Amino acid sequence: MSETTNQNLTIRDEVVVSLEYTLQVEGEIVDSTGEDEHIQFIQGYGQIIPGLESQLYGMSSGEGKEVTVPAEEAYGVLDEDALGTVPRDEFPPEMPLEKGVALQLRDEDGEVFDAYVESVDKKSVEINLNHPLAGKELHFSVKVLDLRPASEDEIAHGHVHD
Repeated sequence: MSETTNQNLTIRDEVVVSLEYTLQVEGEIVDSTGEDEHIQFIQGYGQIIPGLESQLYGMSSGEGKEVTVPAEEAYGVLDEDALGTVPRDEFPPEMPLEKGVALQLRDEDGEVFDAYVESVDKKSVEINLNHPLAGKELHFSVKVLDLRPASEDEIAHGHVHD
């Protein structure tokens, strides 16, 4: 039998998913949609992390579940080659540099990239180019709020239209 009504729709490719979630890492809540909020995405288009997207297939509107995503299916494993040291005097003196501060750095070619401060001393700044959640197992509590087929325009453009 064909799924023709939103009521009978389950998550599959080219379905717009409205989802609320809470993300915990190492027992601490690091992100949440909050009350009366949600995210929307087209399933199968890589708009959310792969490990979460793969575990949503087959869910229905109103359904919730707990999802554990290993680092390899989230933000990747920690890349030791993405850690480096920059002389402290290459940063403006007024720049607040402490562990966890997000930076946007520019290389010799003018390319901008994100980095995070690992540590600071008088002579150097240890930076990390990994995503802050790289190497971490993610624990999601999710609830599907609504499902609908993606429109032809949404499919053509690759994102949800309001």
